[in-house]
Amino acid sequence: MEVIEGCRLPVLRRNQENEDEWPLAEILSVKDISGRKVFYVHYIDFNKRLDEWVTPERLDLKKIQFPKKEAKTPTKNGLPGSRPSSPERDLKKTLDLSLHTPAAGIGKTIPTPGLPYLASSASLQRVPVVKIPDRTNSIENVTKNLLSKRKLEAVSLTTQCSPATPVAPTPEIPTPVFAQQNGSVRRPVSAVAGRKRKAGCLGTDEDSQDSSDGIPSAPRMTGSLVSDRSHDDIVTRMKNIECIELGRHRLKPWYFSPYPQELTSLPVLYLCEFCLKYLKSLKCLQRHLTKCNLRHPPGNEIYRKGTISFFEIDGRKNKNYSQNLCLLAKCFLDHKTLYYDTDPFLFYVMTEYDCKGFHIVGYFSKEKESTEDYNVACILTLPPYQRRGYGKLLIEFSYELSKVEGKTGTPEKPLSDLGLLSYRSYWSQTILEILMELKSENGERPQITINEISELTSIKKEDVISTLQYLNLINYYKGQYILTLSEDIVEGHEKAMMKRHLRIDSKCLHFTPKDWSKRGKW
Repeated sequence: MEVIEGCRLPVLRRNQENEDEWPLAEILSVKDISGRKVFYVHYIDFNKRLDEWVTPERLDLKKIQFPKKEAKTPTKNGLPGSRPSSPERDLKKTLDLSLHTPAAGIGKTIPTPGLPYLASSASLQRVPVVKIPDRTNSIENVTKNLLSKRKLEAVSLTTQCSPATPVAPTPEIPTPVFAQQNGSVRRPVSAVAGRKRKAGCLGTDEDSQDSSDGIPSAPRMTGSLVSDRSHDDIVTRMKNIECIELGRHRLKPWYFSPYPQELTSLPVLYLCEFCLKYLKSLKCLQRHLTKCNLRHPPGNEIYRKGTISFFEIDGRKNKNYSQNLCLLAKCFLDHKTLYYDTDPFLFYVMTEYDCKGFHIVGYFSKEKESTEDYNVACILTLPPYQRRGYGKLLIEFSYELSKVEGKTGTPEKPLSDLGLLSYRSYWSQTILEILMELKSENGERPQITINEISELTSIKKEDVISTLQYLNLINYYKGQYILTLSEDIVEGHEKAMMKRHLRIDSKCLHFTPKDWSKRGKW
């Protein structure tokens, strides 16, 4: 029995508990090494970073599923692709198309039941929130109480569905909404003054891929790393770099990255940790280091506290470094495709300092001009530094820049699974921090609006609302919507904040925003 590309069968692998398991996998490629076949497999329903080459002994041939004979995946040009079709793929495509079929007579994306639509109007100071059971009511004030049941740490990896079809908000409610507890009431908190915000630019929900008017937004096709939802070539589905040596670390790439073809067959790809130039051997790297004068990323150091520094790098002025950074980042980002147009982008590289220089920890990029209020295009913490608080530090720094710019911001979609996890956690902790700092005055209960939370944190209103929904803090009480907190929420938040040692100190930030609308400043 010959195993060919497109076959599906159980494959032996070790899980996190170091136990043997046989998940279903698809054969993506077959090659011959010294007369012995090896197979590149993708584990179905597992992340692509777990894909690997396996030997025939790990295949369960008794349960093999052969691909359909007639089908070869067409490419965008209508030519046959390099990958035969496999079971269930056609079904998935059909389901995917059905989710984006416009609703008749409305011109919106078909809503998914279970989530309220969150409307907003320039004339309203309070953000209306509409729940599914009562789609005609709206809210101008969202206030704080102490009741909820969901733990703070329970951050889901799954994304929410698209928001439902808009419901016209009811006329303004003149009386403010108060959360009652122990019979006491508090007057509304006044809005924060002196902060300018972009008006009339309403983006998407954090997990939604649809634009604010319900029409699916097309992926941006310019810039360094761009969203790519259609490209599914067999070559880009397979890891092509075996190992990367970066300073004192050796990294195993998770995904494909378009390094030069002649370097992909090497057992180790060597990178200069300061300029990120790629070299084919250790000897070449040593020779390069004698000539490389950099001991930190090129650009301006705009933040330093302790050993942590941030450097701002212009994608036009430092094109080689920016392109090399994108090549490295693509090894660990799956939802992006690499383009070499780095001019419209700024790169903020976080480093850790020691006696040898400034070592790259992670980075994020952002557009110089974003029409969608994006404050992050790509964000990455390198694997050796993950699970140490650096991801949240990068996110916090991006919002600190937005505060200086006087804007609200949101990350560019789609987010990876780890990116979504980090953002959900950061939003939850930041918003809960604001809510818990509210104090009652004159025996009245605290009150705050969605707009005020957005002003204080620079988190976009849609992300604030989706996080409150995710934490299950919005409740319907006596005809009004209120925010409720429980002891579990408070206790979980306090424990999480005790573990969060790395924070951005705004006093250490030396950053002056530029007006990139003037082409001359590019």
